[in-house]
Amino acid sequence: MAETAERHPNTDTHGDRDTRDTVPAPPPSPGPPPARDLTGIVLSTGRLVLAAPGAADIPAIHEICQDPDIQAWTMVPSPYEYEHARHFVEQSVPAGLAAGTDAVFAVYSAVGGRLLGMTGLHGITGPEARHGARAEVGYWTAPYARRQGYTAEAVRALCRWGLAELGLQRIEWIAFDGNDASRHLAVKVGFTIEGTLRNRMVHRGRRTDIWIGSLIPGDPL
Repeated sequence: MAETAERHPNTDTHGDRDTRDTVPAPPPSPGPPPARDLTGIVLSTGRLVLAAPGAADIPAIHEICQDPDIQAWTMVPSPYEYEHARHFVEQSVPAGLAAGTDAVFAVYSAVGGRLLGMTGLHGITGPEARHGARAEVGYWTAPYARRQGYTAEAVRALCRWGLAELGLQRIEWIAFDGNDASRHLAVKVGFTIEGTLRNRMVHRGRRTDIWIGSLIPGDPL
């Protein structure tokens, strides 16, 4: 939060002369810039289109999120109900985009438009924040789209956009200890694994270690 100082009238304490017209008041402290509305952003690669999920994706998202690996390694609700998918598409994603704090994209095949997964930047902050411009990356892949390089391609495009267009100075990758597939993908994209944070999070009622990595400007991507 920006600090502001209480301003007093500029008066001459040695007489009755009012100097408010001759001594300029200090300029007001600048507040944080308005949030950037990210609604409508579309990214593309040779094989993929990244765009906000729509209502037509709700059944597929509900079905995909029944996958045991997604349940085990991500923070999606468990059990994952149809209403969770509806809320995600109709409320969570649009609100985050409009506020400029979360940029979540469905990953579609450029040919045919099939939903292949989801990726996003979360907790986006700007240069005015205490720790500057940064975000956390997240992703999941539909079972039928794994081991084909789609998610790495999507995450790489997303991170390039975050660094270039949002001015991010650090993108963090966080995964539960043991999620080797996510770790392999992060390294493939260009993240540097920084270590293990012990007992850092609670997942499905159990306290667990997490792995953390980062991508910063200038890293190979």
